Amino acid sequence: MKILIIEDEKGLANDMISYLSKERYLCEWAADYPSAIAKISSYAYDCILLDLMLPGGDGLSILAELKKQNKEEGLIIISAKNSLEDKVKGLRLGADDYLAKPFHLAELAARVESLIRRKQFDSNPLITYNEIEIDIQAKATKVKGEMIMLTKKEYELLLFFLGNKNRVLSKSALAEHLSGDFADMFENHDFVYAHIKNLKRKLKEKGSADYIKTIYGTGYRWEA
Repeated sequence: MKILIIEDEKGLANDMISYLSKERYLCEWAADYPSAIAKISSYAYDCILLDLMLPGGDGLSILAELKKQNKEEGLIIISAKNSLEDKVKGLRLGADDYLAKPFHLAELAARVESLIRRKQFDSNPLITYNEIEIDIQAKATKVKGEMIMLTKKEYELLLFFLGNKNRVLSKSALAEHLSGDFADMFENHDFVYAHIKNLKRKLKEKGSADYIKTIYGTGYRWEA
């Protein structure tokens, strides 16, 4: 799962990135308004953590821009401005949650997990698809009741496919989901094929059907 942290306090941003990365999230950082706008205009995220007080612009304006671009990312406002007026404005503009500074990183991670689960999987902590079962809280995957050991990338791919069943996902979209804006640095996206190949092999070895189909010249699709 990919998170964009829009926060100008470098120390806090680093703490958030360090903690959330240990929780198996891919984190990107924007320290000011212009870089935040550039990222949300170029990439897609599962969740955005937004500080309202930013150099170069207002965080509420970023909410308005997300709405203008018809973005569907989950968004949590994180701000020292704990007034009721700011909270109401943010929620009316499309924010999903509001967390006042200072906060515990464990609470932040719980809010992020809850929001992503609500957005993609109707708040269900246990995702089942035929013989496949994923416990999001434990980050554990089973096939026909037997545990399957997936790498972080393979686990992220599996969730991404299940959250986008029957949609064709391009290699570039998959690369961005796995590597964030670093995907632009690769000459090709062959690493996506390698992760998908390994995921398909591991699922098949445990007795799963072959749901991931190659759409030649385009990308991949989880056929439900």
